[in-house]
Amino acid sequence: AAKAVKGISAPIRFALTGTPVENSLAELWSIFDFIMPDYLFSYSRFKKTYETPIVTQGDRRSTEALQRTVSPFILRRMKKDVLTELPEKTEIVLVSAMEPEQRKLYTAQVMQVKQMLHSSGGEDDRIKILAQLMRLRQICCDPSLIYEDYTDGSAKLTQCMDLIESCINSGHKLLLFSQFTSMLAIIGKRLTDMGIPFYQLTGSTKPADRLHMVNAFNSDDTKVFLISLKAGGTGLNLTGADIVIHYDPWWNLSAEEQASDRVYRIGQKNSVTVYKLIADRSIEQNILGLQEKKAALSDIAVGGDRDIMHMSADEIISIIE
Repeated sequence: AAKAVKGISAPIRFALTGTPVENSLAELWSIFDFIMPDYLFSYSRFKKTYETPIVTQGDRRSTEALQRTVSPFILRRMKKDVLTELPEKTEIVLVSAMEPEQRKLYTAQVMQVKQMLHSSGGEDDRIKILAQLMRLRQICCDPSLIYEDYTDGSAKLTQCMDLIESCINSGHKLLLFSQFTSMLAIIGKRLTDMGIPFYQLTGSTKPADRLHMVNAFNSDDTKVFLISLKAGGTGLNLTGADIVIHYDPWWNLSAEEQASDRVYRIGQKNSVTVYKLIADRSIEQNILGLQEKKAALSDIAVGGDRDIMHMSADEIISIIE
């Protein structure tokens, strides 16, 4: 996509983005390579001069130098500054301790990941490790996602259903996001058992059905909308709700913020509350830590961090313990 865009002949170029940096400073370099080729040098020189000192060493001088270099050409506008009519938004992190059997499964999975890390080599091993990390995240959600015979429950699921019931009883409408459609199915079954009607949107939802559900949810009495993060994280206007629940965290904070913005956007009249459900002493808490690091760097409009595919073994171990 970048190569195609950079091949377009135009006398003037602008770049418009809500996320100039998600995973690495290379993304910032690529944007400038489009609007002002060679201004930030070749990528190899940019990496040596700015990216490596900033990301790996936290070098303040390099950070300030890059900021001075790019800031004259960046017009940054925060939502709170330009959409002053928007009501207040509150974010709350709810932490739940795992069930005893859930904790045992999680600990065993951590040991398996460590063994793979100590013996890993090529790119194929990286993919396998990434798959194992996903299993850790699924255990945090509900071990039954990967263990069919698991029956000991999930502390987070119990907390989630209590939260949903409390929100509905207080007169709120809510969106619940998860990366796992299988988790949405489990929550949907619980809602059905409780007699709570809901809509559900995933990647398999037809466009016509998608539009119908969005319009219906904003106007009818259905209180819950279950949404796959990747399928419904953008492009939806769901200001009929004023509660957002993120059942599981994603590596990039921007993806979660874009999902929350299905509610927190022009047309919202009520205060919005965003809940993040996190399993205690788990990879999920460390994902939050990674999000905070990226957010802190993004606040100076030049920040970034390496994605999971480029982390060292020690760095991966640090996020699963």
